[in-house]
Amino acid sequence: MISIADVVGTGAALCSMTSFVPQILKIWRERDATSVSLRMYAVTVTGFALWIAYGVMTNAWPVVGANTVCLGLSATILVLKWRFSQRAAPAA
Repeated sequence: MISIADVVGTGAALCSMTSFVPQILKIWRERDATSVSLRMYAVTVTGFALWIAYGVMTNAWPVVGANTVCLGLSATILVLKWRFSQRAAPAA
């Protein structure tokens, strides 16, 4: 039987995972990531990596799974930030 804690945890994981999608779509459509904070996403990616390590160390596989997806999505934003920053750089 599914517990209330499982329902809340699943809802939290889904919200966390889907929260990055609108930012990725906006960056991709506009080909612009100047408004994205590099430091914030660097810290976010680090945090997700640490959550994954914690999940592995405590055998909390739902934590590992959700944070792996979030790590991938937030890392995508970092890659897009780098990619579109390279295009916007003036030629020397």
